Amino acid sequence: MALLAQASDFTDRDFDSLRLRLQSLVRSVFPEWTDFNVANFGNLLLELYAFVGDVLAFYQDNQARESRIATATQRKNLIALTKLLGFRPAGARAATADVRLRLAASPAAAVTLRKGTRVRTASVTEPLVFQLLADVVVAAGARPPEATGTVEHSEPQEELFASTGLPNQEVALPATPYLDGSAEVTAGNGDYTEVQNLLGSMATDRHFVVVIDQNDRATVRFGNGVNGAIPSGTITVRYKTGGGAKGNVEAGALSKADGSFTDANGNPVTVSVTNAEPASGGTDRQTLAQIRVLAPESIRVLNRTVSREDFEINARRLPEMARALMLTSNEDAGIAENTGILFVVPRGGGLPSQALKDAVQDQVTVVFPSTLTFQVSVQDPVYLPVDVQATVFLRQGANVATVRAAILKALADFFAVSLLDGTPNLNVDFGFNVKDSVGDPAGEVALSDVFNAVRDVAGVRKIGDGPDDFLLNGAREDLPIGTREFPTLGQVTLLNGETGLPL
Repeated sequence: MALLAQASDFTDRDFDSLRLRLQSLVRSVFPEWTDFNVANFGNLLLELYAFVGDVLAFYQDNQARESRIATATQRKNLIALTKLLGFRPAGARAATADVRLRLAASPAAAVTLRKGTRVRTASVTEPLVFQLLADVVVAAGARPPEATGTVEHSEPQEELFASTGLPNQEVALPATPYLDGSAEVTAGNGDYTEVQNLLGSMATDRHFVVVIDQNDRATVRFGNGVNGAIPSGTITVRYKTGGGAKGNVEAGALSKADGSFTDANGNPVTVSVTNAEPASGGTDRQTLAQIRVLAPESIRVLNRTVSREDFEINARRLPEMARALMLTSNEDAGIAENTGILFVVPRGGGLPSQALKDAVQDQVTVVFPSTLTFQVSVQDPVYLPVDVQATVFLRQGANVATVRAAILKALADFFAVSLLDGTPNLNVDFGFNVKDSVGDPAGEVALSDVFNAVRDVAGVRKIGDGPDDFLLNGAREDLPIGTREFPTLGQVTLLNGETGLPL
């Protein structure tokens, strides 16, 4: 006689399921055992085995889940898995801003504001701290007594370590979050240069690598005397911490300069600071969802930029980037032979800064070199504003202001460049990438998709069915998108179906 029924489900392995299966097994072997009360000692043993089985099954499932890039949920494991592909998740980037530093009066002697001077927001409890990236000088007798400089949302750090003289030495940097590429290392035997790995380093090459853990803590690793020189004496590591999207402060937010200041003659001066434009360039570290998308793509492009898709993949490796489209003469007859246009969309939408376009240009031509004879131009995206007009009937008791705000949010989410986890929002894309059922470019925003986004908002009873009750750019039809265009939300006009007045 079979000990277990053939219909047993071995994928059901929680405590209750295991206990019931053990009871079935016991009945098949010891039919006289019918007492499965909690107080029964035999039942206590069954529950003990079921508990152990439940725990072991959990660990087995967890190990299986965390061993795959597509299913891993812990950042530590995802970093280790993507390292096998040669992929390193990007950390936070620091925002920068141009500031105007002004003295209370024209100085009798030059005033030098040193590199590293702290500039911060006015908040008392949790101010955002920036630092000057270079010395700023206000000349003697300057009228007005002011100068401009660039500040970065970061703080300088310095650590000293004694070299052990042993191979593969590692030093952990205590301050977090570490800013990628900011480490400057000096030892008794000279300055060291950061490299991606030590495989190509010679015994005399003063190289180091930086390993970032799941807590954004950096560890500096040196060579073994065969691949990379072993440091000697005192190891000095200067680096920066900070960064993140929170550093993109509004214009005028930076208003405090920390410290006391004097002119060249030692006379005290009063310094005020302000930023006329918002800070930009600050991004958070890549999310787990972004890593899952970017890591497999990195296999396609190891160290070069050749095909059209290579340009898009390498551009999206920059943490400030959200979307990219590369077009050549093969896709657009208006583009000259042996040239290409790379349209880039930054995270959060809008137009990319010149600094970001320069970084993309460097990424696809220097970091990942392209063909020497091929010329690439990085340009702003061509946005297609989509105006939405809808006549909405509300459910009984629904608050008009609440429903209106919810509809605006639903439309903003529908046309958002990225989802909350940083991955691309598949509702919108460049016209070239929108395909029809046979794989040809369709290039359109489906009216029904936008209609459903509004209809599904809580508090909306229905949308009017008249010819003018739901329009995209003034027409009740799908909106065509040009090859280069990227749809974005334009003007939204909402009418109350009951009153005909604006919602």
